[in-house]
Amino acid sequence: MGDYDEETAFLGQMGPYFWSTFFLLNTVFVSTGFNGLYIIFAGAAPKHHCLIPDANLTEEWRKAIIPFTTVGGEEVQSQCSRFKLDVVKNLSDQGYIPGWDVNLTDLQQEGCLDGWNYSKDIYQYTIVTEWDLVCDNKWKVPFASSTLFVGYLLGSLISGQLSDRFGRKKVVFISLAVQSLSVLLQSFSQSWRIFCIMFLFVGASQISIYISAFVLGTELLSKTMRVLFTSLGAFLFYCIGYMTLPWIAYGIREWRTLLAVLSATSVVYIPLWWFIPESPRWLITQGRAAEAEAIVRAAACKNKVQAPSVIFKESEEIPPGRMYTMIDILKSSNLRCITLMCLILWMAINIGYFGLSLNTSNLSGDPFMNCFLSAISEVPAYVVSTCLLRKCPRRILLSTFLIIGGGVLLLIQFIPNTIQYVALALEMTGKFGFTMAFTIVYIYTAEIYPTVLRNVGMGMCSSAARIGSITLCCMLRYSHVHCTRHLKHSGVVNFFLPETFNKDLPETVEQMQQSPHTCLPCVINPLVLLTHQPSQFI
Repeated sequence: MGDYDEETAFLGQMGPYFWSTFFLLNTVFVSTGFNGLYIIFAGAAPKHHCLIPDANLTEEWRKAIIPFTTVGGEEVQSQCSRFKLDVVKNLSDQGYIPGWDVNLTDLQQEGCLDGWNYSKDIYQYTIVTEWDLVCDNKWKVPFASSTLFVGYLLGSLISGQLSDRFGRKKVVFISLAVQSLSVLLQSFSQSWRIFCIMFLFVGASQISIYISAFVLGTELLSKTMRVLFTSLGAFLFYCIGYMTLPWIAYGIREWRTLLAVLSATSVVYIPLWWFIPESPRWLITQGRAAEAEAIVRAAACKNKVQAPSVIFKESEEIPPGRMYTMIDILKSSNLRCITLMCLILWMAINIGYFGLSLNTSNLSGDPFMNCFLSAISEVPAYVVSTCLLRKCPRRILLSTFLIIGGGVLLLIQFIPNTIQYVALALEMTGKFGFTMAFTIVYIYTAEIYPTVLRNVGMGMCSSAARIGSITLCCMLRYSHVHCTRHLKHSGVVNFFLPETFNKDLPETVEQMQQSPHTCLPCVINPLVLLTHQPSQFI
């Protein structure tokens, strides 16, 4: 197999073909921004307290039946308890006045036996208000979020195999259809369990869209456009969907309608099937060089350049490519070491990124504006990363922004509640750092793996990222400092990965194995990472 970049150099680095492919493919990522974080609004918990049935209580006792509790130094009504209704009714019937004739602290309390009363100031209906996912059932909301990440995990494992077997383009559009149908069916969920099951399919299809479209763009575009696509393009268009989500949710305060509207947006992608081509790189690895050459000639016509009479010099000798799987990654010590380090990086970055993204509903202030600010804080990160990726090595950039993100998380632990604006500023700074790292690790991983294993490798890394997302709540609950140390140590790990700056994409496993690699012990033992130089392991 020849050098694809060299054989298609006549297309140039820019041109109508590359720009049209760039924009059309990037629009796919808008849907992932819509559907990736709607749980922020669909699973929001409005202000609530125990429902008080019509028990002929006086106005004073109806106001006093909900006890007050201290939260963050502020006295607020209890959300999960009330004074015993039969006792309060007896006192009310006898004409006692709460606080004057009766010491409320002496009264016994009980749970919300008649349900809850939810504020509708912000949301009309959410899954919380519909299925009473509060108090003892409060855990069901983060569990529902975890099912999305489990779907990401399953989709990451399956999509790479399917994409390498059936093609990048087919998997992208099939996944779009599955995502749209899953979100629509989820909007008709009659129980929390059905909601979670459908969330699995939403997550699996969404990550399949992202990875397959990302790899397709990486392989279709020129070296110059590739950097623009994988840094500014894909992530910026994802961010457009992310930024639009809170305003759609602002206009639609009912979760079922919100999900139905989001699912309908995928209809606009149907015409793109006739405008987005399959990856010629993948076609060549499958022994379909004639189809690949037809796509390249169409690109030359669109770019108004003359294609040579024979584009792929070895095309007649290329046999049908075999199917590569995750087992092939385990066969080589080089691939094993590189993959292990990539898994650590992806897991760490996802812990930081999603930990800050999903926390926006817990920040003080308007939840829609908080979500928009969290999304818009990513835009400068994408712009800056685009500029830096053109001129800077991947390893230095990735380590720098991982350490910044981890350091900010450490500082947040020491910010008192009285200066929330400082904590908010630090959270946005941390979001900037992790967004930068997120952008870099995607293009870095795509550049490390060869064409025949690129989707499999990206899928495995994405799977590790989802494991990190699933365990995120446990890590932050038990040890913020441990989480931060993990993130900062991961910033050192990538120094032992091969540098890909200004290098052609590898096409075969043999080309990838020419890259320097590390020995396994230095990856497993962080102390070795901190006490030895990278050159000692190459």
